[in-house]
Amino acid sequence: MTTTPQQRPGHPTNRVLVLGAGYAGLMTALRLGPHAQVTLIDPADHFTERVRLHERAAGRPDVTHPLAHFLHRTGIAHVPARATALDPEARFVTTDDGRRLPYDRLVYALGSRTALPATTGDPRAYTAESADALHKHLRDRPGTVTVVGGGLTGIEMATELAETYRPLGTSVRLLSGGPVGAGLSPRGAAHVHRVLQARGVRVEEGRRVATPDEVDADVVVWAASLLPNAELAASAGLTLAPSGRVAVDSSLRSLSHPEIYVPGDAGAASTAEAGGELRMACATALPTGIHTARSIARELRGEEPEPLGFGYHFQCVSLGRRDGLIQFVRPDDSPRDRLLTGRPAAAFKELVVRGATWFIRRSAHRH
Repeated sequence: MTTTPQQRPGHPTNRVLVLGAGYAGLMTALRLGPHAQVTLIDPADHFTERVRLHERAAGRPDVTHPLAHFLHRTGIAHVPARATALDPEARFVTTDDGRRLPYDRLVYALGSRTALPATTGDPRAYTAESADALHKHLRDRPGTVTVVGGGLTGIEMATELAETYRPLGTSVRLLSGGPVGAGLSPRGAAHVHRVLQARGVRVEEGRRVATPDEVDADVVVWAASLLPNAELAASAGLTLAPSGRVAVDSSLRSLSHPEIYVPGDAGAASTAEAGGELRMACATALPTGIHTARSIARELRGEEPEPLGFGYHFQCVSLGRRDGLIQFVRPDDSPRDRLLTGRPAAAFKELVVRGATWFIRRSAHRH
């Protein structure tokens, strides 16, 4: 769907392009809509609840919501295309349908993707982003599944797949280069191990593999790490941080091009409370999106943006549909000894996930 911005009396004419309609991009666009002429560029016509992709792989019917439901009557234009080039000197974005879109400020919210090794051509390899195809494969062909990556994404994927497909004849294994759930407290990690064992998941720690080709299984689900979608920024000459994310200041502006803001996974945001670079997560995408909108709105009023303030509170881990783990953490994301497990934790995680989408919808209603 393509909509046209509606000019309102007294409405600023500053043109803001937002690249990406994920958690950070969509939140920024909706919060900024009342203050600027906003155009949202994303090839999809829907918003995907990325934190539910492991559920989609296990057969959840849908994890998307039409963008039209969020953008209705906001005046925000949606361009259903992919940004292919960025010219920060002329302040234009080129899209794959041949458009050149000008901007006064740009929000680079292209997020991240699973870092599947580029050398692999293995048809057995899947990631969270290919959850639809993974579900179809496992539904039709039971067999052996190996999840690579012992972080929270790998834990959620392994438990979800085992709970759903083990009764159908599929066995699940989890490979991790280090301890499974390394960022959890000892009690939290112990609970994860108990649930994995109860679900019949065979855990192998200290198993490092470079590509899916090295794994003996019918299906390999790669969940080892995330990669920022920063290639477009790099080719345009934006300064990158050592992590490969776009280097930003305390207000989330590009260090080399301050008219460009980078919320979410693509930006190397950091705060004193968090103790360094924020991890890639919905939990950081939403607040950085909100902060970006506030910062640009302040600039439009002739004010200086304020520094981002952010600290962590908890980590939410779903362990299938009937169990979970809420690991309470310090502002720097280090684990406390306090946690919540079992069905109450599963309900809490569901509330958080639903709340994220609800919060985005409510941002649309602020217009």
